[in-house]
Amino acid sequence: QVQLVESGGGEVQTGGSLRLSCVSSLRTFGKDAMGWFRQAPGKEREFVAAVSWTGSSTYYEDSVKGRFTISKDNTKNTVYLQMNNLKPEDTAVYYCAEDDSFRKMLPGDLPHYWGQGTRVTVSS
Repeated sequence: QVQLVESGGGEVQTGGSLRLSCVSSLRTFGKDAMGWFRQAPGKEREFVAAVSWTGSSTYYEDSVKGRFTISKDNTKNTVYLQMNNLKPEDTAVYYCAEDDSFRKMLPGDLPHYWGQGTRVTVSS
């Protein structure tokens, strides 16, 4: 059974930082693209960031550019999302996703594998 397990969520004040982690059980992790998505209360799930299988290419949603950094450690089967200068509008449940296609991570498409999510709350 495929498992993607997120951790690192919590509550922080505006301007604070959090680092999310997602550990994958897939043996193909080293060849897979990874992404982070989020769903705020009452809203649809949206794309946040994606990284290619090598970790050399990244893509971000406009509102998080310059504040969030996605990275991938193929030796640990783990993808990270470093979130700095957090804002109340970043409050959401954050999900990691995995697919063999980087294109599947991009807005308008959906990756194959999903985690259960970790909650991030940013208070003003």
